[in-house]
Amino acid sequence: MSQDKIQKVTIIGSGPAGYTAAIYAARANLEPVVFAGGPTLEHPQRVPGGQLMVTTDVENYPGFPEAITGPELMERFQKQAERFNTVIHMENITKVDFSQRPFLLESESGIQVRSETVIISTGATAKWLGVKGEDTYKNRGVSACATCDGAFYKKQDVLVVGGGDTAMEEATYLAKIVNHVTLIHRRDSLRASKVMQERALNNPKISFMWNSAVEEVVGNAKGMTGAVVRNLKTGDSQLVNAQGLFVAIGHTPNTELFQGILETHQGGYLKTIPGSTRTNIEGVFACGDVQDSYYRQAITAAGTGCMAAIDAERWLIEHGE
Repeated sequence: MSQDKIQKVTIIGSGPAGYTAAIYAARANLEPVVFAGGPTLEHPQRVPGGQLMVTTDVENYPGFPEAITGPELMERFQKQAERFNTVIHMENITKVDFSQRPFLLESESGIQVRSETVIISTGATAKWLGVKGEDTYKNRGVSACATCDGAFYKKQDVLVVGGGDTAMEEATYLAKIVNHVTLIHRRDSLRASKVMQERALNNPKISFMWNSAVEEVVGNAKGMTGAVVRNLKTGDSQLVNAQGLFVAIGHTPNTELFQGILETHQGGYLKTIPGSTRTNIEGVFACGDVQDSYYRQAITAAGTGCMAAIDAERWLIEHGE
């Protein structure tokens, strides 16, 4: 990459949002460059392609009636972007200067890029319990998304961990599909809104284990078979049989790079102007889970990636580029 060339569009991050933005920008002859990301010291398990890279079967992405694995879906996204001559670097951007245009970006290997516009699609990272067996049974029983994986547990028993709105939503959604939901919460009362609490508490298919925490996820070669749950008041532990464990303790948006530069919501997600992907800095756009704390689906991320590319293209036209 020439140090003198000024890029029209540079995309920070990948996943459904970043790759879709690249496809649309490339087809508009904007010659996008993508820095797809990768592991960091703080997040050694982070890989280019986002959360779908640690997802097995994806059954709810349109166009794949036979299902497709998350990594294969992301490989197809990447190849489609490359087909239109998108340049992809499998590394992270570590420095940004949005104080003047063209913006200045620097990667971990020292690549410096000047760009008229920037699209941010760095995603969000699910918070996990960090207990024994959790990593072993991820995607073989352990999940952080009921709408993504709930259908795999029809007529089975599952556990949900958490006490906020997300946990109530996950439990209520799963109750429509599975045999029974046991919700495990560290306290004796819920943090969720009253409406969400009542919905879960009044559901006959949802039971609660109060003042409790998962100590270990157990299973066999086929997958998870249960979890060891400890009562935090008595110290007693018991094995709870279940085929699924849904961790619903929140997500952390990957916005460390933009702290103090771009406006964020209280939860750290990037603020965008409603109905668009524009941030508070002209020429900087955000798409995917980094700005979406509500839906967090591959299809919605891809949709906002499309929006970001169109927003960037129109912004360049408005500014005579």
